[in-house]
Amino acid sequence: MAEIRYSRNLFLRCINLIYLFAFTSFYIQIPGLYGENGILPARTQMDIKETDFAAKLQKKPTLLWFASYLGLDTEHMMDLLALLGMFLSLSGFVSQKCCTKPIFAALWSLYYSLYQVGQIFMWFQWDILLLETGFLCLLLSPWRQKGSSASSSSGGSKKQAAISNASSPADYINFWLVRWLLFRLMFSNAVVKLTSGCPTWWSLTALNVHFESMVIPTPIAWYFHHLPLWILKLGLAYSFFAEIFVSPLFFCPIKGVRTTAFFIQVFLQLMIIISGNYNFFNFLIFALCFSLLDDDFFYGEGKKSTALKRFSKYLATIIIYTVVIFAFIKLYGIKITPAGIIESKISFKPSDFDVSLGRAVPILAALAFCSLAFTCLRSLALVFSQTGTTVSKVMSLFSTLFYIFTALALFSDSLVPFSNLHPATENTTVHPEIRQFHNKLSHLHLTNSYGLFRRMTGVGGRPEVIIEGANNLEGPWVEYHFKYKPGDVNTTLPFVAPHTPRLDWQMWFASLGTYHQNSWIMSLTYRLLTGSKEVLALMDVQRNPFPVKPPRYITASLYHYSYTPWKSRDKPATWTRKKVGEYFPIFSKEHPPLLDYLRNLKILQDDKRKKSQLSSIFIDYLNGVRSVFAAMEPTYLHLSLVITCLAMIMFGSLTPTSSGQGKQQQQKSKKKNK
Repeated sequence: MAEIRYSRNLFLRCINLIYLFAFTSFYIQIPGLYGENGILPARTQMDIKETDFAAKLQKKPTLLWFASYLGLDTEHMMDLLALLGMFLSLSGFVSQKCCTKPIFAALWSLYYSLYQVGQIFMWFQWDILLLETGFLCLLLSPWRQKGSSASSSSGGSKKQAAISNASSPADYINFWLVRWLLFRLMFSNAVVKLTSGCPTWWSLTALNVHFESMVIPTPIAWYFHHLPLWILKLGLAYSFFAEIFVSPLFFCPIKGVRTTAFFIQVFLQLMIIISGNYNFFNFLIFALCFSLLDDDFFYGEGKKSTALKRFSKYLATIIIYTVVIFAFIKLYGIKITPAGIIESKISFKPSDFDVSLGRAVPILAALAFCSLAFTCLRSLALVFSQTGTTVSKVMSLFSTLFYIFTALALFSDSLVPFSNLHPATENTTVHPEIRQFHNKLSHLHLTNSYGLFRRMTGVGGRPEVIIEGANNLEGPWVEYHFKYKPGDVNTTLPFVAPHTPRLDWQMWFASLGTYHQNSWIMSLTYRLLTGSKEVLALMDVQRNPFPVKPPRYITASLYHYSYTPWKSRDKPATWTRKKVGEYFPIFSKEHPPLLDYLRNLKILQDDKRKKSQLSSIFIDYLNGVRSVFAAMEPTYLHLSLVITCLAMIMFGSLTPTSSGQGKQQQQKSKKKNK
């Protein structure tokens, strides 16, 4: 079996980087989202009747319960957990020595603890995807990193490290679970679009409005929106090709097939990253794609295989992709017109797809199980072929068996959300006891269902909620501006990812419904009426229409936004907008129904906690740390952290990578002196 030690280490370090993005982005938004003066104070989630600590922990498993023991309130305890997560993830990205089970166990626990009180601002698929990936990293990572492997990650001889640190048998099993997660994610994201019956997906015209209606477009999205129709349709067809046709090839035993699939997926993710700000989501998918590679991808096969063997692999790869591409061309009606335009059109009916999906789900599950069984058997064979003492072989055998049973349990558990892709396979693919097992553990998000943007929104113009304030009912009404979401038609949207502006995201979802369906927006309204500095920090502070004193009244209107035409590309305006109607009526901070509503949600409380119960020194220290981070724009903060990490890695590569090398240099210098 080809070595995967370097591929595994690269994947683990990338996940540490994703954790760093997630914790940093979350940390700088805690006061405005979850603080005492925030939109949804986290303390409301900790209001549980049980007095016993174990009962509280069982009902809501989170490390925030330890806040009282440290003399902290819920908000500052969240600060502490996020800062600890930032430190551990930064350490894991900088040094391979920190990519161990204890570190990943801590990272998962910290992020899960914050997720428990995140409420609607953390109900995103990338959050649960990070939790599921983080748990797999806990299985995949070693208890401790060997010296040579760790040192090589800082820039030493990577090939020597891979040779001296052979992959353990369990690594192949756990890395397969990462590949299975990648398959479920990609396949499900495409399938749910077609099962929704949305006409824009079926006509391949979704990209006509996608770049205009996505949550936070990048500046490049405007240019993508104005591409010719046939290119946009071909681009959407390519995404279906990558996610539906190529994803089953993740389990192909031929590495050339998987390597080609890697490049196909990476290209898709790069196109998404430059056109839309989807936070750390696509970077996380990029990291998951490393599960398709082994160490030969980085080092080359060398002399391990003959020329005939390599030729046969190349030929098999070409044949497999020829068949897949041929099927894709036939099903998606790909043809070139005499004018040189590539046309594409789905040539199958929704009923045909429904029948095919009902058959494909159990077949794909069986294919994945065979791939897992093959991987487990090869891992067991590797155990018995290893050299070493009898004790080490026995320990390796028990370790491999443990991970085999764990992999089978996780695979069975993941079949529940996977089988839900089609109603006919919900009960036929999964045993009822497995479904019960999944329901009991679903709150841990060890396995999840995925599927983004089932139906395309924004047809006819993207809806946007515009909040306005005034000191008199007659006006003038002045608009509040957000940092990242569309508002001012003359403002070009920036590159935001990997930062996750959670308020801007929820404003997009709020525009798709009514304010009655988004209770949190009433709290946002009240915080603006009371001039909450924490909430205003989440918005465009420099363009605050009421910088001295908050307004007496606030209302919101619904607008439809559209991109300006191509002929206006030289003009400053990016958007045009049209008012649709009122989103919510006029409110004041003394409005009795508003106050009663917020009190019922426990957002407002009359009794304040005594400061004497809190550790003022600890809180002052945490506030001082926050003031340092708050001085920098989130996007630049992420960039500066990455540059700092890379500088630390480069600096480590210039120093002796092990004590052994230092001793060798000392011995050489002594010989020269003699």
